[in-house]
Amino acid sequence: MFDLMSIMNKVKEAQAKIKEAQSKLVHLRAEGESGAGMVKVTVNGARKVITIQMDDSLVNQSDKDMLSDLIVAATNKAMEEIDIKIKEEMKSATDGMMPNIPGMDFGNMF
Repeated sequence: MFDLMSIMNKVKEAQAKIKEAQSKLVHLRAEGESGAGMVKVTVNGARKVITIQMDDSLVNQSDKDMLSDLIVAATNKAMEEIDIKIKEEMKSATDGMMPNIPGMDFGNMF
């Protein structure tokens, strides 16, 4: 038998678990490198750039920290912008497919 309340409770439970998992992502770290280790980038699970390290031979020492900060800021801004565009695209692609149920936020699933 079709039990709508049971399904709704399971969806709410799944949403809570997803939000909990997402809150823990900020503590994950990953590092990528290029140029045989001359440039290293560390990101977190929230898709934010944490640090950029550059070999001393690549840049003027007096500009190194400022350049790193500017690259981090620009990259994170680009990531925020693409996340907005992805959500908009997914919303238009799934428009009308998900029911509008008060209290249920399906918009953060993408």
